[in-house]
Order: sequence, then structure tokens, then C-alpha cells
Amino acid sequence: MVTPQIVAMGGVGFSLGPGDLPLHRYVLSLAQRDRPAVLLIPTASGDSATYVTDFFATYGSLECRPSYLPLFKATPADLRSLLLAQDVIYVGGGNTRSMLALWREWGIDRILREAWTAGVVLAGVSAGMICWFAQGVTDSVLGSTGDPLDNLSGLICLGFLPGSACPHYDGETNRRPVYRRLVAAGELGDGYAADDGVALHFAGRELVRVVGARPGAKAYRVERRGDSALETPIAPDHL
Repeated sequence: MVTPQIVAMGGVGFSLGPGDLPLHRYVLSLAQRDRPAVLLIPTASGDSATYVTDFFATYGSLECRPSYLPLFKATPADLRSLLLAQDVIYVGGGNTRSMLALWREWGIDRILREAWTAGVVLAGVSAGMICWFAQGVTDSVLGSTGDPLDNLSGLICLGFLPGSACPHYDGETNRRPVYRRLVAAGELGDGYAADDGVALHFAGRELVRVVGARPGAKAYRVERRGDSALETPIAPDHL
């Protein structure tokens, strides 16, 4: 029986040197086959050429077969066959709200759920972390006050995983207070936060392992308790 798997990463780079390579290798290892097919979906970045180039520079150095799916240029007609043929699907960062809107237009949200249940490993960073949860903290909408805290808000996501999620917990100073505030107010459900360099590995809908590639980085379980948020650190297995 196939166990669906998701690796949700708080913040991982392609062009930041070798520091994050263990996380990328960890994702590939879950495919459990030689030279797995890995598809990047860079929709959230607007199919950024730099992002795609950096992806190929990193994954081209690993034992896999990388490719990417464009939605802003000529897009393959048979998306279902393409996505289901992958061993790993990696979703990049950027504007989560716009990404989800485009996915729904193309029917990619439905195909991704089918791929997940069929055993394709789903992974991603930032937008590619929160998209799998029921809710997430996004900076997709620019606030009107000029306050950096006003640039973050809750977003309804795909709901493959229950609860909410927040990336860049230590990488962006406004993420932590906003996520805690939204959970404490009940605007977001209980969930998980991840520092940069940390990944949450889910089998089915259960968290089975937390792994990290940067010293001191952690994940957190964040839960509402009365009118406040309780934050419980989760030390990762260092790769």
C-alpha cells in the first residue's frame, strides 16, 4: 500500500552553496529509486528564469532527472500524465495566492492530490510549504499601512494536510509574531512553523520526522491556548 508523503520546508535555497543540499538529498531519497524524476513547479515566482536556472544547477548535480512545468509560457497539454509520471514534485516560493489561483484554473490542484495519493513525493519551500496545509501565513498581499506586520495574512490553501503552517520562522522577523497572533485569535488553526533550513516530513497526514541542515534551526508546534499561542519547539534530526 502506498503512503502519501509531503516534505514541507521553511526556507531552503538552490544558490546558497552546499549548506542546504542535505535537505534536497533527503527529498530525493524518499522516492526510493535510482535517478528519480523531479519536476519543479515555479508558478509562485512567475516562472522566474533565475529560479528555474538555480533549480537545475542544484538538482542537475544530484542523481535525478530534473524538469520543470511552465504556466506562463507554452504549457504541456496533458498535465495529468506529466505530473503522475514524476517521482518528486517540488513547488517553489513566491506569491502563494496567485499560484493557487492559477493551479485551480489549470486543474493542477486536483492532479496534485491524485499524484500525492498515488505515491509521488510532494515537496516545497515557502509557498511550496504552506500550500499543502489547510491554511498558511502568506505575504502575497501588500499591506496598506507600511507596517511589515501588515504584509502577512492568513490564506486558505489546498488542505492535503490539516491545520496551518508558517515558513521562514527565523528568517523574517515579522513571521513569528504574526503567526502567533493569528493562531491565538483563532484566525488560523493550530499548526507548524519551520525555521529556514528545516523540513517537516509527513506520511499521510501525520508528522513522522523533522530534519534540518542548519545549526540551531528548529520547527515548532503552535497551538491556541485561551487567548494566547503556545509554541513547542521540535528539534530536528541534523542531516
